[in-house]
Amino acid sequence: MDPKRELTSVDLAALVGEFGAYEGAKVDKAYLYGDDLVRLKMRDFDRGRMELILEVGEVKRAHTVAPERVPDAPGRPPQFAMMLRNRLSGADFAGVEQYEFDRILEFVFERDDGTTRIIVELFGQGNVAVTDGEYEVIDCLETVRLKSRTVVPGSRYEFPDTRTNPLTVSREAFDHEMDDSDTDVVRTLATQLNFGGLYAEEVCTRAGVEKGMDIDDADEDVYDRLYETIERLALDIRNGNFDPRLYLETEDEDGDDADGDEANGGSDDRVVDVTPFPLEEHDDLDGEPYDSFLSALDDYFFRLELAEEEEPDPTDQRPDFESEIAKHERIIEQQQGAIEGFEEEADALREQAELLYAEYGLVDDILSTIQGARERDRSWEDIRERFEEGAEQGIDAAEAVVEVDGSDGTVTVEIDDERIDLDAQQGVEQNADRLYTEAKRVEEKKEGALAAIENTREDLADAERRRDEWEADESGGGDGDEDDEDESDLPRDWLSEPSIPIRENEPWFDRFRWFHTSDGYLVIGGRNADQNEELVKKYLEPGDKVLHTQAHGGPVTVLKATDPSEASSSDIELPESSVEEAAQFAVSYSSVWKDGRYAGDVYAVDSDQVSKTPESGEYLEKGGFAIRGDRTYYRDTAVGAAVGIQCEPYTRVIGGPPSAIEDTAVTTIELEPGRYAQADAAKRLYRRFRERFEDETFVRKIASPDRIQHFMPPGGSRIKDE
Repeated sequence: MDPKRELTSVDLAALVGEFGAYEGAKVDKAYLYGDDLVRLKMRDFDRGRMELILEVGEVKRAHTVAPERVPDAPGRPPQFAMMLRNRLSGADFAGVEQYEFDRILEFVFERDDGTTRIIVELFGQGNVAVTDGEYEVIDCLETVRLKSRTVVPGSRYEFPDTRTNPLTVSREAFDHEMDDSDTDVVRTLATQLNFGGLYAEEVCTRAGVEKGMDIDDADEDVYDRLYETIERLALDIRNGNFDPRLYLETEDEDGDDADGDEANGGSDDRVVDVTPFPLEEHDDLDGEPYDSFLSALDDYFFRLELAEEEEPDPTDQRPDFESEIAKHERIIEQQQGAIEGFEEEADALREQAELLYAEYGLVDDILSTIQGARERDRSWEDIRERFEEGAEQGIDAAEAVVEVDGSDGTVTVEIDDERIDLDAQQGVEQNADRLYTEAKRVEEKKEGALAAIENTREDLADAERRRDEWEADESGGGDGDEDDEDESDLPRDWLSEPSIPIRENEPWFDRFRWFHTSDGYLVIGGRNADQNEELVKKYLEPGDKVLHTQAHGGPVTVLKATDPSEASSSDIELPESSVEEAAQFAVSYSSVWKDGRYAGDVYAVDSDQVSKTPESGEYLEKGGFAIRGDRTYYRDTAVGAAVGIQCEPYTRVIGGPPSAIEDTAVTTIELEPGRYAQADAAKRLYRRFRERFEDETFVRKIASPDRIQHFMPPGGSRIKDE
C-alpha cells in the first residue's frame, strides 16, 4: 500500500486533545521553509523546548517534533516568517480546534496586543492563513478565489461549506444521509458521512457489515450496528482513549534484514500508516505502539522522509506521469466550472439591476409603501398582510411582492419571472447599485479563478513536457547534439507563446508610482499628498535620495539605496545613471507633462536634508517638506515614459523611464505628452499590446486599460512616433 502523506479528519480530531496539553507554551520564533512548511519554536514550562511543524505541500501534517529532528533554520526569513514573528513573539498558545469534521486546524495565540489565529488547511492544495481575532486575513501562503469561498489578505477568512460531522451526527440525520445514498454502504460512509475510505472500511469491519452491501439492502439492524460503532469511535476520541500505532509493511518475502536500517524498522519494512488507535483493517501489517499520537506522528514522518531519501534514483524508473496529468485535468475541469458559475452569477445580478430600472415605477411604489408604513410604526406582519390584500384586488405592485421578511428588513419581488431581494430601507437606485457592485465583486472572483486555471494549465503543460522528454530519452532521443542544448538557452519568445502562464506578485510598493532603474534600484513616487507624506515619514531611510521638480505639483520621488545584493544602505553609492532615471521619472509624473511641456528642472538631495519640521514662522502643507542644505540640480531634464509588459519572473504591467524598463519588459510602448486623455490613451495602448501577443487573453488578464493607466503620467498623452 502507498504510504500515508496526509492526515485524516479522524487524525485531526484525535490531535486536538493532545495539543491541549501544551496550552500556555510561549512562542519564541517562527520559520518558513520553501513555500509550504511553517515551524514554530516554542517553550513549554513543563516539557521545555517544543517544536511545532505545519506542512501543507505534498505532505500535509501538523504535529510536534523532537528538537533534534527540526531542519536547520533557513537563511534570510521571507516576509511571511517576519510577519509571524512580529505577531507571535512572546505570545501564549491558547489552544487548537478542528473546524467541524474538516481537515482544518485553527491554532490560537494570545498576546496583550491581541489574538492571532493560524488556520491550517490540510486538504486540496493546502494553505496556512494567519488572521487576527476577528478572522481578518493578515497573510496566507496561498490566495484562494473560488465560487464557494475567498481567502485573501485584507478579507475575512471564509471556511469551506459545512459538511456532516459523523462524530456528532444524530441518529435521525445518520438515517437521512444513508437513505439519501444510491451506492453501497462503504462508499456512503466515506462520502455522505465524510469518513474517507480507510475509516469507512474500518467502521464496516468493526460493525460486522459487508462493505459492498448495496444501500438498498441495508435494513434497520445494519443501521443500528453502524451507528453504534460510530458512537463508540466518537466516544474514544472525545475521551482521549488512544492507543497509537505506527504501521509497517514488509516489502521482501524472504525477510532478509541484514542491513538493519533501524530508522525505518529494518531494510525490508517501510512505514505506511500511523493512527491514533489500532485498526482492524491493518491486522495484516506490523504495528508499533506509542505512548502518544504526537510522538507516533513525529516518528512516522521522520521515517517516511528517510525512506524517500533512500529510494532509487527516479531516473531509473518511469514516473507516473498519467496520474499527474489526470489530476491537473480534473482540477482544470473544476476551475472551468467555477468560472462559468461566476459568469452566470454576475450576469444574473446585472440582469436583476436592469430589471429594477425597467420597472422603476413599480419597484419604487413597493419600497415607498414599506418605508411609509414603517415610519407610521406599522409592523412587518401588517405590511405583509396589506400586500396580500392588494394582490387579491389585482394591484400590480402588490402582485409583484413574493415575500416580506421583517427579520432582515427585505422584500422579495418577482419581475419577468426573476425573483429579486431588495433592501426595503433603500431606494431603487441604491438597490440596483448594490446588485451592480455585487456583480463586480463576483467578476473579481472570476479573474482570480482565471489566474488559478492558467497556473494549473502551466502545471499540466510541464507534466506533459516531462513525460514527452522521458519517452524521447527512453527511445534514444536523449542524445541530442550541442545545437539542441544551445537552443534551450535562447530567450523565450513570449509574444509568440499561445498560452502564457500567469505568475502574480503584488509588492508592498505597488500602490505607489514605482519602477526599478536599469541598475536595479527601486524608485517610489507618491500619487497624492497623502502618499507624499507617507513616503517621507515612513519609507525614507539613510542613504536614500529624494528628488522633486521645481514645478509645483510633482510627486515626492525616493530613490531607495538598496541594491539587488541588499547591502547596507549606508555603504552604497548610488549610480549616476539611476539618479538620472529617477529625475526623469520625477519630471514625467509631474505637472510638467500635464502642461504639455517636454522638459523641466529637477533637484536631488540626501535623505537627511529632508524634514517635516518647518522653519520658525513657516507652515508645511500635507505632502510638503522642508529642504535644508545644498541641492543638486538636473536642468532641462527631458520627460520620458514608457509602459511595458513583463513575463518573467512575474507577469505584470510595468512603467517608467524607457531606458529603465526596456530590458525588463518583453515589449514596451513609449509615450509623450499629447492630446488623448489618460483613460483614452490607456485603451489605445491596450489594443496595441493585444495585437503584439499571440495570447490575447493574457493581455486581457494582466494588462487591462485600468492597470495600464496606473503606470501612465497624469494628463494627456500619445504614443510616440504615432
